[in-house]
Amino acid sequence: MHDDRVRIHNVEILSDDWYLLKKTTFDYLRADGAWQTLTRETYDRGNGATVLLYNRERRSVILIRQFRFPTYGNGHDGFLIETAAGLLDQASPEERIKAEAEEETGYRVTDVRKIFEAFMSPGSVTEKLYFFIAEYEPKLRAGDGGGLEEEGEDIEVLELPLEQALQMIADGRIADGKTIMLLQYAQLYLFPGAGTSTDASMSGK
Repeated sequence: MHDDRVRIHNVEILSDDWYLLKKTTFDYLRADGAWQTLTRETYDRGNGATVLLYNRERRSVILIRQFRFPTYGNGHDGFLIETAAGLLDQASPEERIKAEAEEETGYRVTDVRKIFEAFMSPGSVTEKLYFFIAEYEPKLRAGDGGGLEEEGEDIEVLELPLEQALQMIADGRIADGKTIMLLQYAQLYLFPGAGTSTDASMSGK
């Protein structure tokens, strides 16, 4: 912690509607010893968790497709292919991601393993995301998934060969950051050697 390098002067709440948007004015002690006054806006939506469901024998993964309005406003068609995810809402990351996996994909998983934590947009969003992996079996599917209608979710469940999912990163069909991170983790550690035929296109060669 470097609390001695930050002195907060004023915090203004700009919006407290869906989540919390704040404007903070603070002094920051630069590396050269000079103090500089800065203003930053931060968006606080809480922390979240995401999970990649995978099956070693089938060499497959479970992903979802849903409409994301912010991407629609930035030149995308809005329908993003992603790993199951959700905000913690006071639950532990493990509890929350098990519930989200079943709500969104229909698969009931009991053994989830955290692999890392990451800030996904640290320039403006406070959220920290907990990344998990979990093995799934067809017999573990307890429902259709699809998410919660009252939360505006309308989710399509996809079971894809890992190699196809990796190719979809290369050709742009998968453009969600957390999903790319988890699929590349799977390529490196869960299915070594997978997707080698797409390596050249993924590297831009």
